[in-house]
Amino acid sequence: MRKLLVLYSFICLFGYSNAWATQQKQKREMNGASGEVFASVADEINHDIGEMLGAWQVGDIEAMHSYYADDATWVSGSFNAPVAGWQNYVPQYLQSRKGFTGIQLITRNVNIFHYGDTAWACYQWEFMGLSEGKSVSARGQTTLVFVKQGGRWLIVHNHTSQLCPGS
Repeated sequence: MRKLLVLYSFICLFGYSNAWATQQKQKREMNGASGEVFASVADEINHDIGEMLGAWQVGDIEAMHSYYADDATWVSGSFNAPVAGWQNYVPQYLQSRKGFTGIQLITRNVNIFHYGDTAWACYQWEFMGLSEGKSVSARGQTTLVFVKQGGRWLIVHNHTSQLCPGS
């Protein structure tokens, strides 16, 4: 009887540890390739925004692309047509960076909303940098739309507008 009780305890313990390991694996898969665990969808998206903007500031196109869907769209506050597709955005991004150094972008008042496999984030930003040795600054607002694809939140739309000076 005692051997049976030990065997039963061992089976229960093994079953529990196997279930726990499976649950941990599922959590890692849900939290993307990095394996980081986030307390909420908003925390995960806020982290991704920070990583994407860090890549934007230093000109790391590969890292930026990992946060955008290939078919993402971009709308700016200028009267230019929307840009559709990553391959069409990159040349415009590279052109806009020409001549700038010391780029810094600070975000404020980040608000993230989540509904199923869709989320959006709105924030204010302040840009600072140097162009031909002269200080340049701008302020504006951005709205990013995210869709969960393959277990990751990807930006599918970016609407960024600069505020007019004096606003």
